[in-house]
Amino acid sequence: MDIYLDNAATTFPKPLAVPEAIYDYIVNNGGTSGRGSYEKAILADGLVYQTRKSLAKLFNHDDPKTVVFTSSVTESLNLALQGILKPGDHVVTSALEHNAVWRCLKTLERDLGIYISVVPATAQGETDIKDVVAAITPDTKIIVFTHASNVLGTIQPIEAIGALAREKGILFLVDAAQTAGVIPIDVQAQHIDLLAFTGHKSLLGPMGTGGLVVNCDVDIHPLISGGTGGDSAYEYQPDYYPNHLEAGTMNVSGIIGLSAALDFLKSEGLETIRSKEDALMDYALNALSTVPGIELYGPQDSSKSVGVIPFNIEGHVPEEIAYFLDQECHVMIRSGLHCAPSAHRLIGTVTRGTCRIGIGYFNEQAHIDALVNGLKSYLKENN
Repeated sequence: MDIYLDNAATTFPKPLAVPEAIYDYIVNNGGTSGRGSYEKAILADGLVYQTRKSLAKLFNHDDPKTVVFTSSVTESLNLALQGILKPGDHVVTSALEHNAVWRCLKTLERDLGIYISVVPATAQGETDIKDVVAAITPDTKIIVFTHASNVLGTIQPIEAIGALAREKGILFLVDAAQTAGVIPIDVQAQHIDLLAFTGHKSLLGPMGTGGLVVNCDVDIHPLISGGTGGDSAYEYQPDYYPNHLEAGTMNVSGIIGLSAALDFLKSEGLETIRSKEDALMDYALNALSTVPGIELYGPQDSSKSVGVIPFNIEGHVPEEIAYFLDQECHVMIRSGLHCAPSAHRLIGTVTRGTCRIGIGYFNEQAHIDALVNGLKSYLKENN
């Protein structure tokens, strides 16, 4: 039996309703949303809008029209950062950011002349709100923070940061790649102005889906321009949502699959999902501690983390461990820098990387047992 423990990268398997909804749309509809007045196109448009409504409800956002679809959280973050920042603007960010944020900011620093302050974090990935306060300048335009680190799993104090940003009149952009679908997110209560999310992780949807929730009145320059299905004689991108930030034929089949995933999440309940993943995390931390020479990173506390556990084994290369687990034990984990080298600097693994397991809702204790037994088998063969 193949065992999948890379859910921080993308969740697998998906609820059966997801591929069924995609199949049904492709086979029985196929119409393009917003591009026709015939019945199937209107039906497709309605299904897309229903997905916007479901996402707005999930994040406690009051305007579905400003739930903008993208292809990924990376595109959503680029859309917000490139669409808002101007020369001389200052950005405050965390020491844990994925390259989806960090590379975008560094490119804007080089090409546009923004400047960046990085808030320090502990080796467990914990951020002190006082350090966020200290990083703010009169030119600070945006505070952008990951909600939870994809390397260490540590949950960041976004509600406190959001309150600070609101008090200072600074935009607050949250990268919810690791948290949407497993931790409740309330853009109102947490003072989130811009929420970037992806469909293919804990929202349990297909790849190629994501979005940006615009919970503020801010001018965002479109990342791309093109057809929107309406106002076609107008020579510029429309200024109303969602058309202002959506151009070209959208991924209707993926969005419909995401809608089915959202229905599944609603039926299961985020509290149930979080509770199961927390229990598996605690079980995994205890079981992994029995592996000789293992080095565990991060908070090692399910209440402070999403289901991400990074580790190394002293004297062994992460890629070799992952290869053995896959080929000999049929256990799939991640190895390397996980596209977030800044987080690895905190734990001293920027040249080495780590192994990482990502726990998902469809994992079971038996999967953790197979991982631990596989690691012990690896050590027997390689010590």
